Amino acid sequence: MDMNQYLEVFIEESKEHLQSCNEQLLELEKNPEDITIVNEIFRSAHTLKGMSATMGYEDLANLTHKMENVLDAIRNHKIKVNPEILDVVFLAVDDLEAMVQSIADGGDGKRDVSAVVEKLLLIEKGESPIQASAKSEVAAAVEVQTTATKSKYDEFEFTVLQQSKEQGFEAYEVSVSLREDCLLKAARVFMVFEILEKIGEVIKANPPVEQLEEEQFDQEFTVTIVSKESREDIQKKVMKVSEVDRVDVTNLSLEDLRHSENEDVEKMVSNDHVVTETIEIDKDKDNEQGEKKSATSTKHSSSKTIRVNIERLDILMNLFEELVIDRGRLEQISRDLNNQELHETVERMSRVTGDLQNIILNMRMVPIETVFNRFPRMVRQLARDLNKKINLEIVGAETELDRTVIDEIGDPLVHLIRNALDHGVETPEIRKANGKNEEGTVILTAYHSGNHVFIEIEDDGAGINREKVLAKALSKGIVTEQAAATMTDKQVYELILASGFSTADKISDVSGRGVGLDVVKSTIESLGGSISIDSKLGHGSIFSIQLPLTLSIISVMLTEIHQEKFAIPLSSIIETAIVKRQDILNAHNQRVIDFRGKVVPLLFLNEIFEVPGIVEEDEFYSVVIVRKGDKMAGLVVDSFIGQQEVVLKSLGNYLTNVFAISGATILGDGQVALIVDCNALIN
Repeated sequence: MDMNQYLEVFIEESKEHLQSCNEQLLELEKNPEDITIVNEIFRSAHTLKGMSATMGYEDLANLTHKMENVLDAIRNHKIKVNPEILDVVFLAVDDLEAMVQSIADGGDGKRDVSAVVEKLLLIEKGESPIQASAKSEVAAAVEVQTTATKSKYDEFEFTVLQQSKEQGFEAYEVSVSLREDCLLKAARVFMVFEILEKIGEVIKANPPVEQLEEEQFDQEFTVTIVSKESREDIQKKVMKVSEVDRVDVTNLSLEDLRHSENEDVEKMVSNDHVVTETIEIDKDKDNEQGEKKSATSTKHSSSKTIRVNIERLDILMNLFEELVIDRGRLEQISRDLNNQELHETVERMSRVTGDLQNIILNMRMVPIETVFNRFPRMVRQLARDLNKKINLEIVGAETELDRTVIDEIGDPLVHLIRNALDHGVETPEIRKANGKNEEGTVILTAYHSGNHVFIEIEDDGAGINREKVLAKALSKGIVTEQAAATMTDKQVYELILASGFSTADKISDVSGRGVGLDVVKSTIESLGGSISIDSKLGHGSIFSIQLPLTLSIISVMLTEIHQEKFAIPLSSIIETAIVKRQDILNAHNQRVIDFRGKVVPLLFLNEIFEVPGIVEEDEFYSVVIVRKGDKMAGLVVDSFIGQQEVVLKSLGNYLTNVFAISGATILGDGQVALIVDCNALIN
């Protein structure tokens, strides 16, 4: 029976069960006496074990079985839950996730899990898992000697090694161990391969080269080579690579190879699996109401949901974008011809395509919990590493975002949460001395407002020290003393988003190097969003992110400058205005206007974008007032054309660094209009 047809479903469902295990284990940590939680984890593990065995992934099934035995002992009151036991079960889930990911990447799902299995067996016997560490250390020396026997060879590799030996070459397995503090593991791997390729021919790597390049390994890897050099020479040459801790070179005999080949001749077959990402679509989704369903209801109503390859949705979206461009063209032709029947047909087409647009965008919407789900486990581990007590609260996880935005927002949120844990929340001793609860709270909130999604990370920690931030900014030359004197609190807080800025007294593994928050800011702004910070010293901080619901189809105000058309996103516009020439003032070599009691700088787009044409002194100027956070600017254009929905298209690889232009669109008359990046202009 060919199992390949079920592989995609197996991977998706395995990830769901493991995510459920992670969530329930965190709940169990808070309520160790609640057996119903243990039963939930047991059910997920039991299902995963059955699925793995059916698909032929025995290593996955065996580890799940060992974990299942521990859970069974807990629910039958033979073992009492404690942090030591939960740590081991979490480690087992980590290994299971790595094995499933290996299968998703086209691998065989195999992994050395002997250490965690040993701990699980000890727990099952009622012993402390800490005892396993001592036993593992004793076994380490033997492990070094037997590393070579772990690599398995397929039929082709076996033939190559056999023929090489017949031609006078020696076959070696070179096991390399990098230092624990090695920062650039992929670079060291490259240097090792460079040396080995000079002295022989590389036959195989374990883990595979792709995983080594992406640093998807701990500290050790094994390379099989054929060479005429001696073991000692190979060892000496590889040891010259900096940050290499140990090198073991083992001769491979034909008997070893035959044993390996007989044991596993089909290993490479699994690499042919092409695993594509899928997304669940709910057939009952109401496109008019935009009604949201929780992940649990979607999961259980399997008869009403289907799994669709995300690539198909991308193709559908691209086709619809072309339809939107043609719709604009038809509307233009209809206006030019002024034919009533054509008017009516085009209006009906516009309504239908509008409904179709809502359906397609809703299909691409994914609950933000797909990103949020990873954070409780991360917070638990970080809190332990930092010796802090922290409770993470998640609000609005069902809030939906376009999948393209979801893909990009994960890393910025990781940086912000790590920052809140390290810099925000104080240690229990300091919190107690300040009259606070020993346990700090971090609240992660998501909600919709208009055409935007807001994500907030709030902590009840120490807050941001205005004077400390200013002093650091002045010392680094980020601001001048003159500018610092006039800055509001919010403007000062946002200085921490500057590149290389850090107020940490000491650098830790978590943060303090001055990298991270500037990346957060640039990533969010590249998505057409913004980030703002509010804080109260001694009471905590709030980082607020504003993001567009979708990135591909946007509403814009079309404007004209010297017969060139520019589109300004409506999400950035406050209002449009007509300004008299005598109302324009000069301040610090900058033309400004008084807009509702605020001084707003004027930016003449014909000058910024160097639009060719004769500049005439007009009595009145057309101005678009745009905003980014607390900052505003007035964009001066020749005339307003009107509001329109357009398809945002990239400028391509040749025009990646065009200032203040985020993309382009094709209008109804076939002309290309550039889309203005208001965030870049205001900066």
